[in-house]
Amino acid sequence: MPDIKTVGVMAKPGIPGASAIVSGLVEWWREHGIETRLDHEAARYIGSPDGLARDDVPEGTQLVIVLGGDGTLLSAARAIRGRDIPLFPVNLGGLGFLTAITLDQLYPELECALCGEQRVVPRRMLHGEVVRDGRVVASYEALNDIVIGKTQIARMIDLETYVDSQFVSTFKADGLIIATPTGSTAYSLSAGGPILFPAVAAICITPVCPHMLTNRPVLVPDSSVIEIICKAPGKEAYLTVDGQVGEPLIEDDKVVCRSSEHQVFLIRPPKMFFFDVLRQKMKWGER
Repeated sequence: MPDIKTVGVMAKPGIPGASAIVSGLVEWWREHGIETRLDHEAARYIGSPDGLARDDVPEGTQLVIVLGGDGTLLSAARAIRGRDIPLFPVNLGGLGFLTAITLDQLYPELECALCGEQRVVPRRMLHGEVVRDGRVVASYEALNDIVIGKTQIARMIDLETYVDSQFVSTFKADGLIIATPTGSTAYSLSAGGPILFPAVAAICITPVCPHMLTNRPVLVPDSSVIEIICKAPGKEAYLTVDGQVGEPLIEDDKVVCRSSEHQVFLIRPPKMFFFDVLRQKMKWGER
């Protein structure tokens, strides 16, 4: 990591005690001669009118601190827009698979970051495009997943699916999840998908409540191009990216997913590894 001159702070709204946390961070960085750039939520906690749009916070920063849960981190990952700026995720939310740094570890880990001694792990993102009438009408970057789901209460949708131009199936289901290894512990897991080690070079295709019980999750190489043609009439299908942004789909829209050329770099606690997180968050038990 280059010498830190400017640090960004992004925060989840409604965090108890966040005013003291944000003001403490601003003061700590000021004492080290480092400028802070706050998003609107972080600025609101300290009564500052100088908050920035989340997408603007990373400009000119060498580190971005994320205060919240995994949802806040997913939003921050998209705001980075492929720039090699490490994210420093502090878990002030709920489950927190990705935000593994606790409040007690905040300042010791920041000291490590200042000294260049932090542990930084890369996570590959997923790129998705919506193709309508042969034209790309939208594109997205996801850290967890890209999902096509139904909008009606009791109607399944048909999703014609190809991998590298090879026909897989027309899934009749509530939806289809295209997940990264990072996203394998999110929605895909709840839909019956496998847990993938983050370094595994794969993409997971997980049907949601399929009509055919033999439709199971499938792993494909991360070099694959996955194409899903929406056969749902009207606007009965919706595209969701990381559970946060998206748009309605119309019949014959094609959703194309492939590994992104971008990665997200996460700062992790030095002694907290993937299986430690699984044991802690999923209550797998100790030795």
